[in-house]
Amino acid sequence: MTTTLSSPAAVTSSSHREDGEGSLQVHLDPSMKIEEGALVIAVYGKGGIGKSTTSSNLSAAFSKLGKRVLQIGCDPKHDSTFTLTKKMVPTVIDILETVNFHTEELRPEDFMFEGYNGVMCVESGGPPAGTGCGGYVTGQTVKLLKEHHLLEETDVVIFDVLGDVVCGGFAAPLQHANYCLIVTANDFDSIFAMNRIIAAIQAKAKNYKVRLGGVVANRSKDTDQIDKFNERVGMKTMAHFPDLDAIRRSRLKKCTIFEMEATPEVEAVQQEYLNLAQRMLDNVVPLEAESLKDREIFDLLGFD
Repeated sequence: MTTTLSSPAAVTSSSHREDGEGSLQVHLDPSMKIEEGALVIAVYGKGGIGKSTTSSNLSAAFSKLGKRVLQIGCDPKHDSTFTLTKKMVPTVIDILETVNFHTEELRPEDFMFEGYNGVMCVESGGPPAGTGCGGYVTGQTVKLLKEHHLLEETDVVIFDVLGDVVCGGFAAPLQHANYCLIVTANDFDSIFAMNRIIAAIQAKAKNYKVRLGGVVANRSKDTDQIDKFNERVGMKTMAHFPDLDAIRRSRLKKCTIFEMEATPEVEAVQQEYLNLAQRMLDNVVPLEAESLKDREIFDLLGFD
């Protein structure tokens, strides 16, 4: 991945607008695009909202539907895939450092690990706090996977991305994705974060193929606030997962929901993940949502 910085003046004067007004962005090297044919999904949402649990269970669901799945964790704490692999796997950045970033010295088994039901797992990791760019790390991961021809026979790629979108680096997976799924709870803070993510998609969609795929309502009995926001901005809920203790316990057991003891509630959640996976495979209609101003969200949500 190459880093190209566009000054605000250059962005304003150019007939070709960059990603966002006056933004400093990490731009995608065209040679690093993931091959056409794979369904690439980026999972975003407020920190702690359950993105990794959602991503891992969704990966498992795709594998249950017979798809070859690769999950890429994009968080320095590298815990995206541990319910699939049952361990904290080494990160791409840690492995690259051991060979002084000479990628030709690495083997696929050094950085890619097989998890539940054949799901392949990679943890990008990240630079030390305050010292680097998450976009660079994502780019190095995709570059490494392409150099080893590990994306050529993959049906579904899921990027599990940390926290809110605050810079071009955290938005870098959107440069590869077909769709973005936003995980949110039925509360103000996570919907506020979702609104910012929608704004990021609006910016990236100017120059990349990524589009909004929809909302995953998580850890929520009700969805009235999510429904109110969706109706206002043009979003759609693709799946709804209640605040079920079995989901929490599956994380503690280091396993997916598909490995939990079958009960009517667990089976209902499993089926919802399978339904979500099938919906994403059935040519999702891209959503043309419009983000709100901060004050508009404040006025919209809550009770009169």
